[in-house]
Amino acid sequence: MQWTKVSAFSQLQSLVGEKDKYFLFFHKPGSPASECAAAHLQAVAGDYPVFEVDVTQVRDVHPHFGITSVPVLAVVNKGRVQNLVKGCQSTPFYEKILKGEGAAVATTGEKNQKRVTVYSTPSCPYCNKLKQYLNKHGVRYTDINVAANPQAAEEMVRKSGQRGVPQTDINGRIIIGFDVPKISRMLGIPTE
Repeated sequence: MQWTKVSAFSQLQSLVGEKDKYFLFFHKPGSPASECAAAHLQAVAGDYPVFEVDVTQVRDVHPHFGITSVPVLAVVNKGRVQNLVKGCQSTPFYEKILKGEGAAVATTGEKNQKRVTVYSTPSCPYCNKLKQYLNKHGVRYTDINVAANPQAAEEMVRKSGQRGVPQTDINGRIIIGFDVPKISRMLGIPTE
């Protein structure tokens, strides 16, 4: 297993060496979302070069990569962040990202992209379809696993009056379920 804890940017540079592609996992221990993401990612990390950055201890790595929230898995290719996977994802999702088979959340795109938050659970098939749809269209979003975060679940119910997932918050407007026409219209995604 190539899971390596990093204590400083200089150490990361020496560990990376000539690697073209590697992965940076930024997290905050004790955070439910970070603990969930770490468990799922470690389950499939295997021989992939994954470098762990605890943002409570290491403060000079995330600014170099433009990371402003955790947990996040950054896919780095030739020294540049190629993709970001935010929040806690399923083990199969992380496995696809590590193998280079899945699309993650693109870091490039519209400068004025709307603020998107997805409330989901790992066992919800429509939640996964929604995230795949957003990933496919390069929409950056924050994924909140309400099964692991009771406070976020309460916040979701407060906003929508509903307990079901998925729910998508787009600039404060809630869409309940995987409603492709409504989501596409609000995000400006051309209908397929």
